[in-house]
Amino acid sequence: MNKRATRVHETPGYVLHATSWRETSLIVQAFSRDHGWVSLVAKGAKRPHSVLRPALSLFQPLLLSFTGASEVKTLTRAECAGVHPLPGPALMSCWYMNELLFRLLPREDPHPGLFDAYVMALQRLATGSPAAGALRRFEWVLLQETGYGLDAEPPDFEDIQKEPALRASLRARLSEHLAGKPLATRQVLLALQRYQAAKPAPAS
Repeated sequence: MNKRATRVHETPGYVLHATSWRETSLIVQAFSRDHGWVSLVAKGAKRPHSVLRPALSLFQPLLLSFTGASEVKTLTRAECAGVHPLPGPALMSCWYMNELLFRLLPREDPHPGLFDAYVMALQRLATGSPAAGALRRFEWVLLQETGYGLDAEPPDFEDIQKEPALRASLRARLSEHLAGKPLATRQVLLALQRYQAAKPAPAS
């Protein structure tokens, strides 16, 4: 039996990752509030005046319209739904959240609560707030939503005294969920930290 085509109009979403496909198109991995992680082909999105041009925007709220019956749907429209300029230091945290979603979510499995936690984290990071609280809250909700949550009441994510222990607990559970496979963003961050530590101190 043929699968009925999905037709979605203006669902809130974000681009997690995009790769080139042919000369002018993209394969987009998107996270939508109502449909979860979806794979979309954005035909002609790289053309300067394409209506799909917003599909190039990472970490920015979009309204996505798409259709199709296969695993990879066709993106028919992508509209900007706001702008959240992110300071440079926040970008690695945003890439980290995107990688977790891409690695841990099953395809087309909606998680509205997780979507809202992702949006909240991006908004906090856009204001220049410390990343730790935003990331711990996001990790907590991600684990709860995917069935790997800690058996405890939600903590105070802004408690800087308890943050190291909470981070260790969440990272251990995430590592289990990832079957021990390292995250690319974490490897990059560690490499940057080693580079910074090895740089000679400026002359006084």
